[in-house]
Amino acid sequence: MAVAETQLYAKVSNKHRSRRTSVLLEPLLAKGFPAHIAQKALAATGQKTVEDAAKWLHSHCNDPSLDDPIPQEYALYLCPTGCLHNYLVEFWKESKRQCGKNRAHEIFPHITLCDFFTCEDQKVELLYDTLKRVGESFSQLFPPSISLSLHSSTSYLGFFIDDRHANILKDFALAFSSEASAVADCHVKPCLKQLHLTLSHKFYPHHQKTLEQLAKCINPGETCQWVATLYSRDMRFVHYQTRRALFQYKPQNIDELMINAGDFIYVDPTQQSDVSEGWVIGTSHRTGCRGFLPENYTERANESDTWVKHREYVFVTASRLFIQTENEPNLKSNGEVQNPSMSRSVTKVLSLQNAILRRGVLVMRHGERVDQVFGKSWLQQCLTADGKYYRADLNFPSTLPKRKDSMKHFEYDPPLSCCGIFQSRLTGEALLDQEVPVSYVYSSPALRCIQTAQHILQGLKLDQKVKIRVEPGLFEWTKWEASRVIPNFMTVTELVEASYKIDTSYRGNFPLSSLVPSESYEEFVSRSSAVIKQIITACPRKGVILIVGHGSSLTSFTRPLIGLPIRDSRDFAQVVRKVPSLGMCFCEELQEENKWQMVNPPVKMLTHGANAAFNWRNGIMDD
Repeated sequence: MAVAETQLYAKVSNKHRSRRTSVLLEPLLAKGFPAHIAQKALAATGQKTVEDAAKWLHSHCNDPSLDDPIPQEYALYLCPTGCLHNYLVEFWKESKRQCGKNRAHEIFPHITLCDFFTCEDQKVELLYDTLKRVGESFSQLFPPSISLSLHSSTSYLGFFIDDRHANILKDFALAFSSEASAVADCHVKPCLKQLHLTLSHKFYPHHQKTLEQLAKCINPGETCQWVATLYSRDMRFVHYQTRRALFQYKPQNIDELMINAGDFIYVDPTQQSDVSEGWVIGTSHRTGCRGFLPENYTERANESDTWVKHREYVFVTASRLFIQTENEPNLKSNGEVQNPSMSRSVTKVLSLQNAILRRGVLVMRHGERVDQVFGKSWLQQCLTADGKYYRADLNFPSTLPKRKDSMKHFEYDPPLSCCGIFQSRLTGEALLDQEVPVSYVYSSPALRCIQTAQHILQGLKLDQKVKIRVEPGLFEWTKWEASRVIPNFMTVTELVEASYKIDTSYRGNFPLSSLVPSESYEEFVSRSSAVIKQIITACPRKGVILIVGHGSSLTSFTRPLIGLPIRDSRDFAQVVRKVPSLGMCFCEELQEENKWQMVNPPVKMLTHGANAAFNWRNGIMDD
């Protein structure tokens, strides 16, 4: 990479330095960082906070290129938001599912205004000022809606911008490029050819018809706010493949790369010929270090996943939203009926996508428990004479976790059956397919709930990132406990030793000692209301809070959250009996109204039939 780096150095070696100092720079200089390195960190993190820049510097302490004067590359995009963006994202997902990945999937929906250009780190703030000034000067000229017309060829599918509107966008791009070039001493080239919003690019010709049908389900007149956004990327890795780490890898040799789950790795396909099979050599986006790593620890990511969003200017448009009802066909102006199933799918996805922009609470019952299938005496069925566990049926778990006290405590704290494990994993995979952003996981202390949470996280591929908070207050109504005492649950230490991903730093809102045997209905309702409020308060970050509890959890936690009165205890019992394994409810926060509402869960329910025990001797051998 020496020749390429020499060319990059040549771009910046003769340029004079700006004397303007960022307000974020001073704290970094006070920490002892050299100015050019501090400016590099600020540029690499979007000049957002001192903390982000300091974290970047700490991560890149062993980066061999830290002192290299290589700037970021910047581009100005016009990006849709709102309903049109959601429809475009749905097209991205559906086209990838039906036709596989094409070049357009590497980047989010956008119209290119100014293609990538370099800018010295200390002058990036001048680009921000320019974007704001030019945006304000065009705010009254920007069209109330942008006219988009679908264009298709054997290798390209996308929307072309109407000339009237395109000319305004080109004038905006030209004004930004002229002023940015002058004040930031960089060469910015505006896009003056046909402006377009790409849907698919470089796909197989036999996929053209399918992609066109999907594209015709997008209404380009949907409500949209257009945002002029400045992005940056690391110019050294433009032609590299971007990969995402699925698991942590700790180096065994000095030439291997340390990676954490979620890290992005740049891999040059031209440098892999001499690498051992199953391995790649790559550079970590997080640390800047380079080394070998196992390829099966990673998956392909999108090129834009590592881009940094710097600043944006929002143009308000006046397009109106039209969403058909489920029973109405979608008619175009020429009377052609569009695909109604796609429209319904998009509407449902919009509902979910709008929900996950806010905080959400997903309350779920545990999976099938082993005593649900084999009865209360299940443990006696699978213990040998000397008290060792064996698998008496394929639906029994293959092993039981070790606990220091008697194995007989499993009788009142039963594990999941193998079908329960499958149910949980399948639900997690469905949540992953719908891209549900689970940020927190809470579980009842019951083993079946903790196991359900663990396998859902594995299905979500989050088991290495999100840990389970065991909350005793989530346990079911203790009056329903057959033993009339609080079960002897596994301790946090035992759970960790059994490889469950437990948040050992979490301290429950309700200690185990506060659970009262045979509590009254009023006590249970009060406990449930208090614990859900405390969980909501403890989870301020946007995303989904997953709560794995019992059949009673679905009503006892959601009704107080959405402001409904408590049910009569008899009605409550009737409702709970109907909740199946992995039954779920989903609530989303309406922050602007300071309330929560219940909406459709992000995934479908799992339904299956019973499978009774079978003995081949009965009926087969008998006459």
